[in-house]
Amino acid sequence: MIEVLNRQGRYWINRNRFRELLKFLIKRYDLPNPEVTLAFVDTRAIRKLNRRFLNRDAPTDVLSFPVEGKSADGRVYLGDIIISVPQAFKQSFREAHGLEQELEDLTVHGFLHLLDYDHGTGIEEEEEKVRRLLAERSNIR
Repeated sequence: MIEVLNRQGRYWINRNRFRELLKFLIKRYDLPNPEVTLAFVDTRAIRKLNRRFLNRDAPTDVLSFPVEGKSADGRVYLGDIIISVPQAFKQSFREAHGLEQELEDLTVHGFLHLLDYDHGTGIEEEEEKVRRLLAERSNIR
């Protein structure tokens, strides 16, 4: 099951777009029908989570919480991805692309963290591969 939550009210989020992105990633990594949650939050919420779980009293753009285990129905639960939409909005200007693109990039980044990719161990290269595949996919439509 894929759950996409919008827990902030300032920016409109196309939840179906991100549900489809997660389906694409699940298929890309050949995962057998896992459960994953993606939540879009405000700055205050991400700062609180960052402080509580990483002991960093500052907002960040994305947090991933991998969970190793199975749900009650036997499905693999990958974990949760939490994205700060205001932080993504600020970054979208630095990266010179729109908010939806930044949110997509952060979703991919967070998803790869759930699969145990990390900084310095190939996450950047894997993100680039996924970006190319997504670009090819959007050119086909």
